[in-house]
Order: sequence, then C-alpha cells, then structure tokens
Amino acid sequence: MRLFKLTLTTLFRQKTWLISAFLVLVMPFVLPMISSASENPGATKPALAQAAWSMAWLSAILWGFFAAARAGENLSRSGLGEYFQTTGLSATRQLAEIWAAILVYVAPLGIAAALITIFAASPAKPDERSMWLANNLQYAILFVVVIAPLIALAIAVASRFGGITGFLTTAGICVYGLYGVGYMKMLLHIEHNSVLAWIWSASPHYHLADPTERLRYKLGAIEWSQFPTLLAYFVGIFLLYAALSRAIFRVKAAA
Repeated sequence: MRLFKLTLTTLFRQKTWLISAFLVLVMPFVLPMISSASENPGATKPALAQAAWSMAWLSAILWGFFAAARAGENLSRSGLGEYFQTTGLSATRQLAEIWAAILVYVAPLGIAAALITIFAASPAKPDERSMWLANNLQYAILFVVVIAPLIALAIAVASRFGGITGFLTTAGICVYGLYGVGYMKMLLHIEHNSVLAWIWSASPHYHLADPTERLRYKLGAIEWSQFPTLLAYFVGIFLLYAALSRAIFRVKAAA
C-alpha cells in the first residue's frame, strides 16, 4: 500500500481538498440565503438539500476528476510508475492504489451531502422524515458507485494522454450523463431519430443518481424493490469502466 499512502499524503499536503470541503459543508447553507428561497421560509429546506447535493456533484467533477487526472499524469511522466513496477507493484495494483486514495477524499462528499440534508433539511412530519432518510441513504450509495469508476478512468486516460485529456474526458461523460441525456430525450420527443434513440439508450444515465428533483418535490425514496435493479445498472457501468481503465492505463509515458 505504499503508493496508496503516498497519494493520500500528497493530496492532503496540497490542501486543495479544502475547497471541496468548503463547497459541500458551507455553501449549502449560504446559497439559500442569497437566493429567492430566502423570501419563502417553506422553500429554505428544499433549497438547502438541492444545494448540498449540487455542491457534492460539482466538487466531485471539478476537484475529484482533476486530482485523479493529475495523479495519473504524474505517475507515468515522473518515472514513479516505472520505479514502483521494478519493486514488484504491478500496473493493476498501481491503478487500484491511486484510485483508492482519491476515493478516500471524494466519497465523503456524497456522504456529507446526505448528512447535511438529513440533519438540516428533514421534513417535520415523521413519515416524510423516514422517507427523507431512506432517499438520502440510497443516493449516497449511488453517488459513490457513479463517481468511483470515473475516477479510475480519469487516472487511466491521463496516464496515457495527459492530465487535461483525462479531466475533460471524465468531466464531459459525467456532465453528459447528468444533464445532456435529458436534453437528448427532449429532442427525441420532438422528432424521433433511430440513431439518437440508440445513443440515448447506450448513454450513462447518471441523472438517475442525482436526487435533487426527488428532494425538491418530496417524491419519496426509490422503492426498495427497484433499488437493486438501479444499483446493478450502475455496477455494470462500474465494471465496464474498470476494464476500460485497466486497458488504457500505463505506468510509463510514451517516448
């Protein structure tokens, strides 16, 4: 676990994770105060919940993928990957250890968003509160399952093609899955196109892992009978990206 500890320590000393911590722990309480929600007391808690999860996703995309891409690029271009390989640490193990170290910082973003939403924005009614708790628990799990393979992909792409490419690739995939898929569906409603329909079907539907709409309108938690199916869908994407990441990852930069 030498590379894991090295990556963990390096990220801690860089202190850029403090920006993400500020966005997730502080901004959800600030944004509702400076928005139109401040004029309507009943809208404050839904606005806080939406802000908490929005900040978690934003931090994971902007900081998490950037940190992953930077780590992947540094490993291959600094000679560190080659060094660890000579000590018996395989490429697969190196990818896994860097991935795990970055996930230690990124996974708590979703957990923090869930805890803030549960303790600071829960409805007053007991039945709604239990639904609120289940909803946030479900989406904290989905957040980690969605973000984790994209971190591995950012590391792998950056190790081969550079940090900028690694960051933009994963950030683009995530933003497309969260928002672009919805716009494509709107286009299909206006005019059906078999090619676009196929692309939409094959796209990663990350919007299903974003709880903001459910929390804002109190739509309730996902039925527990349906949750395993949704979780299995994202686990399938996880395994696909894990295999792709290992195929792309390299410990030595091209000459």
